[in-house]
Amino acid sequence: MAKGYSVFVCQNCGRHSARMMGRCPGCGEWGTLLETEFTEPAPTRPAGPIQTHLRPRRLAEVTTDGLDRLSLPIGEFARVLGGGIVPGSLVLISGDPGIGKSTLLLQMAARMAEQAAPVLFSSGEESVQQIKMRANRLGLDGDSLYLVTETDLDSLVEFMNDLKPSIVIVDSIQTMRLREIDSAAGTLTQIRTCASRLQEVAKSSGVAVFLVGHVTKEGTIAGPRVLEHIVDTVLYLEGDRFHTYRLLRAIKNRFGATSEVGVFEMQSRGMVEVTNPSEAFLAERLANAAGSAIAVTMEGTRPLLVEVQALTSPTSFTNPRRTANGVDFNRLLLLTAVLSKRVGLKLYDQDVFVNVVGGLQVGEPAADLAISAAIASSKRDRPVAADLALVGEVGLSGELRTVGQLGARLHEAGKLGFRRCIVPKTLRRPAEGYPAGIEVVGARSLQEAIELTLLASDG
Repeated sequence: MAKGYSVFVCQNCGRHSARMMGRCPGCGEWGTLLETEFTEPAPTRPAGPIQTHLRPRRLAEVTTDGLDRLSLPIGEFARVLGGGIVPGSLVLISGDPGIGKSTLLLQMAARMAEQAAPVLFSSGEESVQQIKMRANRLGLDGDSLYLVTETDLDSLVEFMNDLKPSIVIVDSIQTMRLREIDSAAGTLTQIRTCASRLQEVAKSSGVAVFLVGHVTKEGTIAGPRVLEHIVDTVLYLEGDRFHTYRLLRAIKNRFGATSEVGVFEMQSRGMVEVTNPSEAFLAERLANAAGSAIAVTMEGTRPLLVEVQALTSPTSFTNPRRTANGVDFNRLLLLTAVLSKRVGLKLYDQDVFVNVVGGLQVGEPAADLAISAAIASSKRDRPVAADLALVGEVGLSGELRTVGQLGARLHEAGKLGFRRCIVPKTLRRPAEGYPAGIEVVGARSLQEAIELTLLASDG
């Protein structure tokens, strides 16, 4: 006979507890423990040797026939996935509410349906009429795109068996539930079990399944360190809701690199690919303005040129403010300390504000030199030359440290019309050499680089 028991499960981290507690000892969150019923089947002795249809096979005997990636017409999406959709894969896409997850997946479903491959779009949050209204607004149509409003996973699996689609989109996993589990949809048990069931279906049938996941107020996927372990690929759609640009970033990818990023722009006709992000981010730049510098960063294998703006303002308060938007706050504190100690820039009585234009988040140390130059430019009220880009990491001693893929960065800067670039001086040159058409100026210290920057702006 099956034995039933109940435990308290944290809906944030999945930790089990035998008793109710106000605060989870695992993640420290309050009010996340929920009583969950489990049924454990009684142990049985096998009647004979274990029978299985799977036997160990030599690596040379295993073939990958029929597992070619599905061509995805959205190039930026395909880049992040590693070149296309892998049959039988389970992909989780998450992001803030209203960031464009459902819109992007609906566009992808319609494009894939145009290739005469059945695509099933299941929504637990919208009716089929509401999805149709969204499709009309985006100008989408597809004879092979099937819509269904379903929250019961068993029914959805039956639809998949009947339709035999190549791609299934579940919007969202938090609305799905299994009837045999006595808990509400969205609980950790339902999410984990539904995701595991969809994983089995995807692997056995070769159907690629896309799951939409909600995020908590802290920005993490709701209930889901468990989800991230189950799925093959985890994608985050991020961006400032007050800006039009969206970045699709891979956090986990079993079939490709996790360093790639796709850039989209939210428009009235949906998510539009930005094939040249650097040009788009610099389109509204005010040339020869004090406090503005161009950083050359890398997002995966793609170099991006972004504008870093800084503003210093005298303060009458004892503790000056440090405000960072788009860069790490602790990194800003480090750079202001190095500027004060090593460069002699008096910032103890100045409020310092730093902003990355376009709502981007820049976490790469290669942007240190551009951030420091923008602060120095604002403090001294001397602009940085419009055709000058900056690349380099700043150390605590005020030295400049080299960064990777310098050749690709310089090549991208040259394509966009920049004629000079200040980089860390090093004895090692890129194997491919520096690209023609751009003057590379080396500097060993932050002080030397700032002097060169402000001197270049005068000349």
